[in-house]
Amino acid sequence: MALPTVFRRRAGSALRYTVLTSGAVVMLAPLIWMVFAGFKTLPEILTVPPTILPNGWAFDNFISVLRDTPFVRYFFNSVLVAAITVGSVLITSSMAGYAFAKFDFPGKNILFVLVLATLMIPFQVRVIPLYVLASDLDLLDSYVGLVLPGLVDAFGIFLMRQFMQSIPSDLIDAARVDGASEPRIFLKIVLPLAKPALSALAIFTLVASWESFLWPLLVVSSPDKFTLPLGLAQFSGRFITRVDLQMAASTLTVLPLLIVFLFMQRRFIEGMATSGMK
Repeated sequence: MALPTVFRRRAGSALRYTVLTSGAVVMLAPLIWMVFAGFKTLPEILTVPPTILPNGWAFDNFISVLRDTPFVRYFFNSVLVAAITVGSVLITSSMAGYAFAKFDFPGKNILFVLVLATLMIPFQVRVIPLYVLASDLDLLDSYVGLVLPGLVDAFGIFLMRQFMQSIPSDLIDAARVDGASEPRIFLKIVLPLAKPALSALAIFTLVASWESFLWPLLVVSSPDKFTLPLGLAQFSGRFITRVDLQMAASTLTVLPLLIVFLFMQRRFIEGMATSGMK
């Protein structure tokens, strides 16, 4: 009776791995095609039926993107906006999450519910009042206007609050008994313990800022302030779309995110697993 049981277990494991592998292939297929298309010429990309591997591995598309387009400027703008956004979100979310997790003050639950309620409002609904606010503050076509909507994130506050609730309160109380001030407790005890959640939040915020298109499209009019998503849209002309250059530029755009995730994936998975997010 043991042999059929072992066989069923192995068959079940093989089936699960097959399903997961098939799903991974389906999910990665567009990314793989994009990378390979970056090494193809435009006629080769438009060939019917399409091919996956290029006939010749040429770097002309990448050289043309870096040499003949303001891609480096777009990249700098995206890095600047993402750095400011990620830094602001990490600071505000960690401070607010710590306050909601470890302090008792009047109206705490009501304020937290209001923070969660903002997650239910789509950005497309908030974009008009945000645009009016940026216009009234004379922030249109500026870097400050670009980063304005992402300085504080309700999801980040929720994520940090959930994680910091798992930090033992006795540890914080012991530090207070030893005479540590609240800023010192926050900087020396809470933040080091919250590194996994901060890493996960940093990746979420970085991806959201890096791929943001609607808000930069509305608030920016000068080409020298375009971010990468707006820059990629410039490869689509009225009569022809340079798919070859677009795929090469898209590959260069995605590459930094892949590198960041590969370096931070362990802390990212740990932060998601320990913050109550399933």
